[in-house]
Amino acid sequence: MDLSYSDEERAFREDVRAFLAEKLPKDLSDKVKRGEELGKEGHERWHAILNDQGWLATNWPKEFGGAAWNAVQRHIFEEEAAAHHAPRIVPFGLSMLAPVLQKFGSKEQQDYWLPRILSGEDWWCQGYSEPGAGSDLASLKTTAVKDGDHYIVNGQKTWTTLGQHANMIFCLVRTDKDVKQQEGISFLLIDMDTPGITVRPIILLDGSAEVNEVFFDNVKVPAENLVGEENKGWTYAKYLLTHERTNIAGVGFSQAGLSAVKRIAKSEMAGGRPLIENPHFAARVAQAEIDLMAMATTNLRIISKAAAGQAPGVESSMLKVKGTIIRQEINDLARRAAGVYAMPFASEAVAGSNDALPDPNDAGPVAAQYFNNRKLSIFGGSNEIQRQIIAKTMLGGAK
Repeated sequence: MDLSYSDEERAFREDVRAFLAEKLPKDLSDKVKRGEELGKEGHERWHAILNDQGWLATNWPKEFGGAAWNAVQRHIFEEEAAAHHAPRIVPFGLSMLAPVLQKFGSKEQQDYWLPRILSGEDWWCQGYSEPGAGSDLASLKTTAVKDGDHYIVNGQKTWTTLGQHANMIFCLVRTDKDVKQQEGISFLLIDMDTPGITVRPIILLDGSAEVNEVFFDNVKVPAENLVGEENKGWTYAKYLLTHERTNIAGVGFSQAGLSAVKRIAKSEMAGGRPLIENPHFAARVAQAEIDLMAMATTNLRIISKAAAGQAPGVESSMLKVKGTIIRQEINDLARRAAGVYAMPFASEAVAGSNDALPDPNDAGPVAAQYFNNRKLSIFGGSNEIQRQIIAKTMLGGAK
C-alpha cells in the first residue's frame, strides 16, 4: 500500500525487513502463519528480541526508554511485521498501562514499573470489564476499601485476556459508592500472586482459553499502588481506552489478511475462472482495499497526535469502529474464498496436494480467525457505544 514514502522512510523499511529476516525466529512466524497459539514463552521470546534491538516500546518517549518513532515509522514497522508473520506484541503493559503511568503516575511508579515492562519482568493484564459492567463500564462493582496503608479489594473481573500468563493486573475499582458512578472509581495496580486472587479460564469455541475470570476475595493491595488520585480513575481509564481502541484497528494485520485473500482467490476456481475474477467477489475485495487505505491514513493522523503528547479523542472511536468492520470483512472474504479448506483440519488435509488448492498456510487459520475476530466489534467498547460517542461528540446530543 503506497503512501508516497520519502527516501529516508524507504531506507527505514529496508532496515525493518533486514531485522525481521535475521531476528524473527522461524518457529514463531510459522505458528503465526498457521494461526497457532504462541504460548507465554513464544510471546516473551519475541518481546525480548525487540527489546534488545530497542524496538519494543516504539510509542514511548526516549526519556522512558522508548524508541520514540514517528507515526510513519510505526506504520511501516506494523506493516512489515504483519507481512512477515511476526507475533503481535501483547499490548497491556506496553501500549495501555505505560501511557497512563507516563502521564499520571508518580516518579516512583514510573521508575519502578516502566523498566519492568521493557525487561519482561512483569506481564500485565487488564481488569476493566465485569459480569454486569461491559460497555457500561462505569457501573462496575469491584470495591477497594482503604485500610491503613492498604486497600482491601473484593469483586470480579471477566474477559481478562491472557490473564493466565499475567503476574500483574491494572484494575478499575470503586472507592466511593456515594457519588456519581464515574466520580467514585480509582485505578489500582495489583500483584496477581496476592492471596485471595483466583483466575478461572473461559473456554472458547475452539477449545482455547484466551480469556479468563478473575476473582478478588479480601485482596490486600499497598496504597502506593494507586495511580494518580483516588476517585480520579475514570479520567485515567478513558485515556487508556483511547490508546486501546487505536491499537485494535490493526492496519498491518488487515493488510496482510487482504494479501492472503487475494492469494487464495487467485488459486480457487469459480465457474471455470479464478475466484478473483468473479465480479461480485472482486468488487468486495476492491471496496475492502479502498476502506483500508483510507483507514491507514486516518491511523497515521491519530498516531501523530499521540506522538505529540495528545490523547486521541473521538478519532480513536472512529478508528476502532471502521478498523473492526474492515478486519471482519477481510475475515469473511477469506472464509468464502477458502471454502471447505478453511476447516480446522485443512492444513494437514491439503498439504502436498494439488497446487490449485489454497496454500495451507493461508487457508488453515481462516476459520479460527473468522470466529475469534467476531469479538472485535464488542471488546474495547462495543461499536454501538462507539457510534454513540461519535454522534454526541461530533454532532451534539443529549447530555
